Amino acid sequence: MKLCTFRVSPISLCLGALLGVAVSLAQAAEEPAKPAAAPPAVAKPDPAKGDTLFNTAPPNGVSCASCHNADGNSAIAANPKLAQQHPEYILKQLQEFKGGKRKSAVMQPMVAHLSEQDMRDISWFLGSKAVKNGFAKEKDLVALGERIYRGGIPDRMIPACAGCHSPNGAGIPAQYPRLGGQHADYTGTQLKAFRDGGRANSAQMVGVARKMNDREIRAVSDYIAGLR
Repeated sequence: MKLCTFRVSPISLCLGALLGVAVSLAQAAEEPAKPAAAPPAVAKPDPAKGDTLFNTAPPNGVSCASCHNADGNSAIAANPKLAQQHPEYILKQLQEFKGGKRKSAVMQPMVAHLSEQDMRDISWFLGSKAVKNGFAKEKDLVALGERIYRGGIPDRMIPACAGCHSPNGAGIPAQYPRLGGQHADYTGTQLKAFRDGGRANSAQMVGVARKMNDREIRAVSDYIAGLR
């Protein structure tokens, strides 16, 4: 007896493969789409917990008040006033201290053990406190400081500080920090750090400060201290 032999043409094989792909696609289309994984929930800031962390000594707190006072209004000219600062700005700085983007032998150990939520709580606590007004002291430089703050130095492409930090130094929430009333010593130190490479966590400020001399920095820092 002879066995019948069937030859399958290449065309038939291709059609079969295509049919199989079409069936698979149809089945996949009928399956319900899996929902995308939701981002992890972020708890709302708790200023009361921030107050406790800020004003309590370790291990239950960070004892920030020893340098910045209980309400964030530092009485030491070398330490910044943090009261009424935009919470988003404070949070960013704490994150960058912890991550090493902003260097400080004092601040990095202080924030090393803070969680993201701890930093949020502290930031919103400080934002809820009223800043105490400061005042300018350099009578001979106040006119220069005002000119730089309000008009910049056009011939050296230095922009007016008021363009980002507002005419009264209140800044723009979540974008640019509040400066009004800040200690002149602290502001001057930060401008020099931006200029000289000690602080590099703001390319914009590095670009501005690199064009300023010591006298100009001193003048604008003093003027800022009197803004309100």
